[in-house]
Amino acid sequence: MAGETQKFSFDTVFDAGGGIAFQAPRPKRSYTPEEVEQIRKDCYAEGEKAALASIAAQQQVALAGIAAACNQALPRLAEVAHEHRIGSANLALACARGVAGAALDRFPEAPLQAALESLAQEIEAAPRLTVGAAPELAKRLQPLLTELAGKVGFTGAIQVKPDPELPACAFTLDFGDGQAAFDPEAAAARVTAALEAALAAEGLHAEPLIPGAHTEPEG
Repeated sequence: MAGETQKFSFDTVFDAGGGIAFQAPRPKRSYTPEEVEQIRKDCYAEGEKAALASIAAQQQVALAGIAAACNQALPRLAEVAHEHRIGSANLALACARGVAGAALDRFPEAPLQAALESLAQEIEAAPRLTVGAAPELAKRLQPLLTELAGKVGFTGAIQVKPDPELPACAFTLDFGDGQAAFDPEAAAARVTAALEAALAAEGLHAEPLIPGAHTEPEG
């Protein structure tokens, strides 16, 4: 199939009388200094406009890449932050255990004293108070209990029973109508379990790493 023919156009067209009816403008071959300067400015402006458009497009691509990288990194940062919270909590527990252990070594009767003061109304009318404690602690409790009984208004009999199965600083109280007990290791275990449960419930949904941002873990 032949290609389409194109009509030839003449640069100069004459009328019936031989006059020039149309003449295409001829390319300008010389320019004044002012025209050259204007052409230079126009070319510079066009080049600057094209360069700025290219830079803006590159910036958009770069920002999109940064946003994608942040979206991929934030879930991992949330995991790292959660691991840091767990590590900090474990460190705090270890420090608390150390401080509490040192305090109990120095004042082993302090928990029992606090328990009696707290239960003063419950044991005040009891006819007998039976205290079970580790043998080493039991040796030093009788005079202390007598003094504490006077402070809380207890006038009944006090009996101290050494119990080798109880750990150091642990004790049991039996005042007829009720009982109480303290085991430092069991108490520490309960605190640890409660803290671990709170951290597990919090999971990766703690305060956002970036204020105002909400990050969900990847599925």
